Amino acid sequence: MEQEKTQSGKDTTLVYGKNAVTELLKSGGAVDTLYVQDTMQPKQIGYYTALAKEAGAVVKRVRAAKLDSMCGTQGHQGVAAWAANVSYVTLEQILDVAREKGEPPFLLLCDSIEDPHNLGALIRTALLCGVHGVVIPRRGGVSVTATVLKSSAGAAARLPVARVANIGQAVRALKKENVFVYCADMGGPSAFGQNLRGPIALVAGSEGTGVSQLVKSLCDGVVSLPMAGGTTGVDSFNVSVATGILLYEIMRQRGE
Repeated sequence: MEQEKTQSGKDTTLVYGKNAVTELLKSGGAVDTLYVQDTMQPKQIGYYTALAKEAGAVVKRVRAAKLDSMCGTQGHQGVAAWAANVSYVTLEQILDVAREKGEPPFLLLCDSIEDPHNLGALIRTALLCGVHGVVIPRRGGVSVTATVLKSSAGAAARLPVARVANIGQAVRALKKENVFVYCADMGGPSAFGQNLRGPIALVAGSEGTGVSQLVKSLCDGVVSLPMAGGTTGVDSFNVSVATGILLYEIMRQRGE
């Protein structure tokens, strides 16, 4: 039974069938949307919903006819998922990219970014600012889904993305390679008064809680952005906007 259907010219593949979808979700693959047939048993729906939540995928209940049309067959067994066609790299491979270019490493680490649109925007900006690669965690943050690919305007398919066990481990590994790791945090000194040249990595935190305390404690320094005074009613930048400004400042200093 066919279990995959790739859209011509697209960056996603439709995987269907209970075993195929289960293995995809458990593997940590980049799943964007999971479709379950609305007549499936509640216990089964709960099982797939739990797997989808762990993988960061959206769950949609649809009629059998919808799945028949999407898969081009009635052999979908009531479940299908869109998976992004992205090949992750290792942290070492990102460092190799910098070595091959003869440049000091420049990386962006995303600590539990949850919104795929934010991750897409971050990857797009990272590519344009000369970042050699982006690092995301296997758990606790969105993976490179079809939505991320679209939001990045294709940058997620061009810029190396490493998926690691956890961001703290990645910070430790980079420090062993003499890469100076900065944490973006509102409580730190202004980025505009710091020397951001040389081997560098910037950690951007989640939309709700920022960089975790553990990761923050492992970083070499903290950078923040000054904001206009007064009671504006808004106390912080969006993570993709703030990180974009910081990445641009690093690019500017590296180019001097």
